[in-house]
Amino acid sequence: MKHLFTLLFLLPIISFAQSGLEEQLDSISTPEQAKTFLKENKPKKGKLFTFNKAKHKTRLADELFSMAKGGKKVIRTDFKNTFYKVIDKADVNYAKFRIIEFKAANTSDDDAISRRKKVLSQYIQGYRFKDLAKHNSEGITAKMGGDTGWIKEGEMSEAFDAIAFKENHPVDEAFMADDTEHKIYYLIVKTEPVTLIEEVTVLKFTEAIE
Repeated sequence: MKHLFTLLFLLPIISFAQSGLEEQLDSISTPEQAKTFLKENKPKKGKLFTFNKAKHKTRLADELFSMAKGGKKVIRTDFKNTFYKVIDKADVNYAKFRIIEFKAANTSDDDAISRRKKVLSQYIQGYRFKDLAKHNSEGITAKMGGDTGWIKEGEMSEAFDAIAFKENHPVDEAFMADDTEHKIYYLIVKTEPVTLIEEVTVLKFTEAIE
């Protein structure tokens, strides 16, 4: 009986704390506010991340894409509550490329440019770009045949973006970009044209139930 009384006494306090947290989450409407919230609530588990409709095909992602900006989903278990708050939704320009990186840091600019010219000649002769990338690229995409997957402006360098995104290159036509700041010389083929893809920015926050 004593334990039951204690539990009944604590229930309003627990409910108040939970509603207080949910009120805080409901008041967040921008990524900046979400980042401030996460800083103020360390060391509790929280994260701000982005779902991409072309990349993320899970049931959770589908649910979040179906929600309006400001929408919230709560998954409750006996041990924790996990909140998902939709902070922002937008259509963003993405494209897909295959790239070959020729790095001049350990050789010279002329050497990197010369190697790129040779590989471009091989591509024009009919060699498959992905095979050329596997054997010649010095970047992390080499093992994938140079495939970048869907990327948006800002994921690569400004020098790359200025050529790959802002110039209208046909699909499967090879072109070059020189990132002299980082001493990387690119040979690039666009495999999918610039396409608007929906993104949703989500605040995830997990609260342990004590």
